[in-house]
Amino acid sequence: MKKILHTANTRGHANHGWLEARHSFSFAQYYNPSRMNFGVLRVLNDDWIDGGKGFGRHPHDNMEIITIPLYGDLEHKDSMGNSGVIKQNDVQLMSAGTGVFHSEFNPNPDKKVNLFQIWVIPKKMNVTPRYEQKTFLPSERQNKWQLLVAPESDTALTINQDAWFSMGKFDSGTESLYEIKKKGNGVYIMVVEGNVRIDGDLLQKRDAMGIWDTDKINIEVNSDCELLVLDVPMQANYF
Repeated sequence: MKKILHTANTRGHANHGWLEARHSFSFAQYYNPSRMNFGVLRVLNDDWIDGGKGFGRHPHDNMEIITIPLYGDLEHKDSMGNSGVIKQNDVQLMSAGTGVFHSEFNPNPDKKVNLFQIWVIPKKMNVTPRYEQKTFLPSERQNKWQLLVAPESDTALTINQDAWFSMGKFDSGTESLYEIKKKGNGVYIMVVEGNVRIDGDLLQKRDAMGIWDTDKINIEVNSDCELLVLDVPMQANYF
């Protein structure tokens, strides 16, 4: 098993006044040649957006973009005609493909929104753009893994990649086993809340660990916690 630990305080930081962001990988003005990606996982941003503020209309192409609000709401509009509000416990997936424009704003003037925005390099390039949004009940992830994103699933959002995203909420004193979904994949585990121990390393809130060259990971839960697991190919083989 190989691993790399990214503690919360080593992430990139940007403060634009209305937006405060922490970057797990190089993004915008934050550049770290040792943190360009984890396999096909290219971006994991932890954003806080002020009330009434947001990102104006801008383009994307050939990227799988997943948004997970942790607190508050985010209003989305795009050139495919989709419009709506993504709320806490919702997950949004936009397959940008040949190109799409969208905007994202906090619709609440007196309440911030905190979200993870995740970019994954796609498996197939130049596909027709596609949008999905779904609500995932937290009760369905208590002491187990709840699948949010998968290549094929009746219950999860569909991603254009051999990638699986899961979240779990675990009680203090328990252990959880995560089995990697596909040979050659690795996992990037983000501690959303609480603290856990993985292979002897203590991870606290917003710490993350990338793990590969193994087929399963045992997680010791030291306090009530919530975890996000991004199970992704370690090499970008796209066509």
